[in-house]
Amino acid sequence: MTEVRWHGRGGQGAVTSAELIALAAIEKGKYAQSFPSFGPERRGAPVQAFLRVSPDEPIRIRSEITQPDVVVVLNPDLLRVVNVTSGLKKGGVLIVNTKKSVDEIKSKYGDSYKVATVDAMTIARETIGLPITNTTMIGALLKVVPLLTPDDMIGAIEHRFGKVASKNIAAMKRAYDEIVVKE
Repeated sequence: MTEVRWHGRGGQGAVTSAELIALAAIEKGKYAQSFPSFGPERRGAPVQAFLRVSPDEPIRIRSEITQPDVVVVLNPDLLRVVNVTSGLKKGGVLIVNTKKSVDEIKSKYGDSYKVATVDAMTIARETIGLPITNTTMIGALLKVVPLLTPDDMIGAIEHRFGKVASKNIAAMKRAYDEIVVKE
């Protein structure tokens, strides 16, 4: 089982990202669950979303993910506000939406994790026309941690986004191609 913790701000799509991957995984015959964690704060407040995907075993755990295999950060400002690597397993993966280089992020977070970076904000603005990075970061995640393929995600994205699905699919595929990974 792979456990992923998403960090974003309310309205950025962390919850939607986790939900979309869970739906696509279930469509592909895997076991999956996703759920959010946020307080009564308004749009823009830090939120977490959790995703578990298992290729062949039912998921019986029903708690927040405190020791994730993967952490995905949708908003780079959260790196200064939240300890996003809290509990991240040694050898785990940290994926960050940032303009900074992978070396810069890697030097700050040490050698305990695989680090990947992508400028998801620019990709989202150029392909979707909005600075919402949820589907973009799905593409980044799937390149580094192949839970599914980008093509596996198309049905879930089309169902959720309707007329703007094609732009979201393009953003996902572009991030998949552009993400930079450092072991």
